[in-house]
Amino acid sequence: MSKDNDLFSSFVEVVKKLRKECPWDKEQTHKSIRHNLIEEAYETVEAIDNDDFDELRKELGDLLLHVVMHSIMAEEEGKFTLDDVIEGIKEKLIYRHPHVFGDLKVESAKDVKHNWERLKQVENNRGSVISGIPKALPALVKAYRVQEKASNVGFDWSNAEDVWKKVEEEISELKKVISEGKSEKVEEEIGDLLFAIVNYSRFLKINPESALNKAVDKFIKRFQYIENELRARGKDVYSSSLSEMDELWEKAKKFE
Repeated sequence: MSKDNDLFSSFVEVVKKLRKECPWDKEQTHKSIRHNLIEEAYETVEAIDNDDFDELRKELGDLLLHVVMHSIMAEEEGKFTLDDVIEGIKEKLIYRHPHVFGDLKVESAKDVKHNWERLKQVENNRGSVISGIPKALPALVKAYRVQEKASNVGFDWSNAEDVWKKVEEEISELKKVISEGKSEKVEEEIGDLLFAIVNYSRFLKINPESALNKAVDKFIKRFQYIENELRARGKDVYSSSLSEMDELWEKAKKFE
């Protein structure tokens, strides 16, 4: 057995010991630590976004803990084992990469993605190429994945300019329903506009979820600058005028 295998095996034994002897770990179930898994995934993404490799190393460890913990709990329930998990992903990778492990010839990464989706659909016996996207995904991510899957089979715009025209069309339709007082249609048109913006982002090779997160972080930073400056003046946002806060907002922008 290699050193890496020894290290992994010893890690698994540590987790098994925790399940047997730690009162907190013994009480956990798949559902009780579900939210922790989601949180760890987001923290891993944040480390990637920040190019923080020390933090990424730690967060990957946390994710690995969850993979092992869920596998051990499943084994205790007689559902599957950690070996089943590893063997399953190994077989999936080999099956979905026939251009590496078989005789299939591909010309580009696009061909690889197209074949991946086709094999995935056959493998999971799905009736649609856009099925299998988790319902709990954030809406921007879900929209991006739906569009990406459709694009992989050729259902897509030919260029970014046409996509932008669609964005402008959706803006016009939104303005129209608002001006006509059709309140029941406003939500639908806003959804269509957001969907079109996600599509345009995809054509520009920008992840809309990441872009919006950065915009939110920027807003938070600027707003907290306003709060701090007002506090230094012996005031707060409740006792300040919009014009005063706008002035500080513009100052915050200059410091970026």
